[in-house]
Amino acid sequence: MAGVLLALSPWGAMAAEHVTLTNGFAVDCVRHEALGETGMVRLYPLSASNSTASSSTYMDVPVGAVRSVEPLMDVPVAAAPVGSVETHISEARCGAPGSLPGSVACSVGGLLVEAGARHHIDVDLLAAVVKAESGGQVRAVSRAGAQGLMQLMPGTAAGLGVKDAFKADENIAGGTEYLDRLLTRYHDDVALALAAYNAGPGAVDRWHGVPPYRETRAYVARIITEFNRRKKLALQAAVRR
Repeated sequence: MAGVLLALSPWGAMAAEHVTLTNGFAVDCVRHEALGETGMVRLYPLSASNSTASSSTYMDVPVGAVRSVEPLMDVPVAAAPVGSVETHISEARCGAPGSLPGSVACSVGGLLVEAGARHHIDVDLLAAVVKAESGGQVRAVSRAGAQGLMQLMPGTAAGLGVKDAFKADENIAGGTEYLDRLLTRYHDDVALALAAYNAGPGAVDRWHGVPPYRETRAYVARIITEFNRRKKLALQAAVRR
């Protein structure tokens, strides 16, 4: 399993910072720290949990992969507009097309939480992928034929054991499994895994990094931006409680 984003114990108030990696991935963090003589740096992305405690997630990257660390200004973030993936997730209740009847996690949001926990992938990263891929639409179909919430191609879906890509539970389980495999393949390099999810591992391997495709680079940037936005919103919500 990919351990790219794992739960961590509560943290106190700290100055935030913007960390940019050499592969183009950027993330807003609570802080970072060197891991002894391992040659790795641990980043703690902005996050928050419930009203009783704030929590963070972390991701480990090689020291040489960090291009810059800059102080992060406290910029207010507007609430998610109606029609955003948050709305689709919260409204996709039991009985909706593609939902999982009888499950305690019969909303799309619940399914993302379950899948994220199973594969140790931050649920906000999964939600950002869903938003970029389908906008939270269970029956979305792309021009290339990708289907469902996480836009699985029929061949990829079949290889992941997904029998009906329009069923939210199967699609999310398959899409998360695929993302997990990509994160493992690229040693938890989130930008490369996302690029491979969009353009295919072959393109990433051929270019030895994020391919110079406008669509793919915009896709990776869009998901990273959404991931950071969700973390900022969660942090602000925790502060207001």
